[in-house]
Amino acid sequence: MQDKILVIGSAGQIGTELVMRLRDMYGASNVVATDIRDAAPEVMESGPFELLDIMNQEALNDLVAREKITQIYLLAALLSATAEKNIELGWGLNMRSLSHVLDAARFGPVKKVYWPSSIAVFGPTTPRENTPQRTIMEPNTVYGISKLAGERWCEYYHDKFGVDVRSIRYPGLIGWKAAPGGGTTDYAVHIFHEAIKEGKYTSFLDEGTRLPMMYMPDAIDATVQLMEAPADQVKIRSSYNVAGFSFAPEDIGAEVRNLVPGFELNYEPDYRQAIADSWPSSIDDSDARSDWGWNHKFDLKDMSQDMFKNLKTKYQK
Repeated sequence: MQDKILVIGSAGQIGTELVMRLRDMYGASNVVATDIRDAAPEVMESGPFELLDIMNQEALNDLVAREKITQIYLLAALLSATAEKNIELGWGLNMRSLSHVLDAARFGPVKKVYWPSSIAVFGPTTPRENTPQRTIMEPNTVYGISKLAGERWCEYYHDKFGVDVRSIRYPGLIGWKAAPGGGTTDYAVHIFHEAIKEGKYTSFLDEGTRLPMMYMPDAIDATVQLMEAPADQVKIRSSYNVAGFSFAPEDIGAEVRNLVPGFELNYEPDYRQAIADSWPSSIDDSDARSDWGWNHKFDLKDMSQDMFKNLKTKYQK
């Protein structure tokens, strides 16, 4: 039987691109995109789209039953910087949405669930270099706390109820198709927009703040590859470390300067600096590479060139 896929949070940075990839793979009519607000035109016009409030469990269950959903990708979340400004909403949305989806798999027809975690599960006591898959995890943000709790919840539902749930700890994600959603690494997207428009950028993270990052095509590849892997190859049911490359603002600034001669980069660190300072500088993702064959394609230079090319075309339209 053909899988029927539900993507929750399809208007976001990841969802916009993931929906299109899944529709290419499974057929447009077999991927139902949802969000609490309208998504990009390409998402809404290329296949079924519905407005859905994931906090409404009855509405979710009705949609799952009506569309005969067999897989759910849950992307709805309040990200790190945004959640710090509204901790009750951050905790409530991030945790309740997950429990609703896990229960749809526990009690309903859903056979497979994808839920993203984040490097925010790590904290200031975590080893910063080559952070292991299993290590000290003492996050100090509401986003990180919710993601760590979510990881434990996923593993619990797998171990106790047999739910086939899969997860990746995303690093900072960089993409050009949709606006970033309020994360601590969003500067690495903003810098390209401002370089093209203004020829200068003021970073909200300070010089020397080196963080793990990934280009969106690699993130989509990793997500789909994990979900397509045979169940016996998915040996970690909390969440997998996955990474592409690490850099600091001055590193990406140098790449942008190669593309925009005379580009000016300044620094005015804000409250997001403290969040970034609690996160790893680099990630050990050897388990993902050995268990299900993960391998990134883009490095910093390749990513910068592709971002610049696509954004420049976008601004010229």
